[in-house]
Amino acid sequence: MFFKSNGKLLNSAIHFVGFKFPYLFRFLSGFRPYQKRLLIIRVDAIGDYILFRNFIEEVKQSEAFKGYQVDLVFNHILKDLVFANDSQYLNNQYDINAKLLLSSPMQLLKAGWVLFRQNYAIVLQPSSTRTFLGDALMALAAGRQNIGFEGDTEGIIARHKAKFDKFYTQKLTLPSECHFEFNRNLFFFEKVLNKRILRDRPLLPVNKAKREGILIFPGAGVFRRRWEGEKFLSLINLILQNTKETVYLMGAGAEKEIADYLVVNTDPARVVNLTNKLSLSGLIGKIGAARLVITNETSAVHIAVATDTNAVCIVGGGHFDRFAPYPDGMTDKLVCVYEKLDCYYCNWSCIYQVDELGTYPCIAVVKVDKVWQAVAPLLKVPA
Repeated sequence: MFFKSNGKLLNSAIHFVGFKFPYLFRFLSGFRPYQKRLLIIRVDAIGDYILFRNFIEEVKQSEAFKGYQVDLVFNHILKDLVFANDSQYLNNQYDINAKLLLSSPMQLLKAGWVLFRQNYAIVLQPSSTRTFLGDALMALAAGRQNIGFEGDTEGIIARHKAKFDKFYTQKLTLPSECHFEFNRNLFFFEKVLNKRILRDRPLLPVNKAKREGILIFPGAGVFRRRWEGEKFLSLINLILQNTKETVYLMGAGAEKEIADYLVVNTDPARVVNLTNKLSLSGLIGKIGAARLVITNETSAVHIAVATDTNAVCIVGGGHFDRFAPYPDGMTDKLVCVYEKLDCYYCNWSCIYQVDELGTYPCIAVVKVDKVWQAVAPLLKVPA
């Protein structure tokens, strides 16, 4: 009961900072001159950022914000990517640890105060899936104009959304036909910049050397969204039997267990475990030089597309058409493998009971043979 009470007190304190301090900051902002400064808040994951990052350049080079300082708040796991590729368009980069800010009222207030002191004329929150943290930082920054999406309640509960709605000066309504994430970003920035943007897919600069090696990402951000280890093992054995390529196992620390399982059960001379051994920039470089990427629905899909690398993705139904597959005509490098069930588009609110260490039915239903039929032509071997 003691810990439960403490948890309630912590949540109350976090909510007090997020919901109440913005009123004070908005009052104080009336006594300050706004500067020609624009803030973009993007605190979500790697894949979301890959599908967004090219629009930073569009903002910086736009007539609408000519002469503006452009700053960015982003997830700390993206730090080396942002500094290596996007800092040329930014004046200040604020990397934040979401877990820390959501567990410490003082840290959230401190972050908000840093942003408030910049006297932003414009604050952009371009994520169509709004969250408590993204909205709280927007409200605390207290820009003269705060622009975001009307949004839904996928990432934020309704009563919290209603409270933060009051701090937006403009909320864009996403057209029903605008489903894919890159296109959502395109819609947002075309509206904000009042111009047509001639970008048709995400791009990442990489040094494209001779393409070699097959990269396999057997993990996923959520355990139940990953294809079973036994199926990855069967697929790897087919690759080893039909090619002379080296297979590299990729991913973060959470994928160590499945990577160890795959290494132990395959040829150690041809299966190299690089799990949790590369920085994000190193990972992007590796993908950009690979012959083929095989992955669950993770950020690796978007990095592969952005670096013009062939990829095969095993896709489930939770966010179908939003992150994968890509729309027709956007890329010819990605093959998505799936079995479309009646329960697709569930936002990962699965209607089936799935064990914590199990796999969602929409992913488990995908057979090894079907994935191999997608992989084989890209390796120029018989299916």
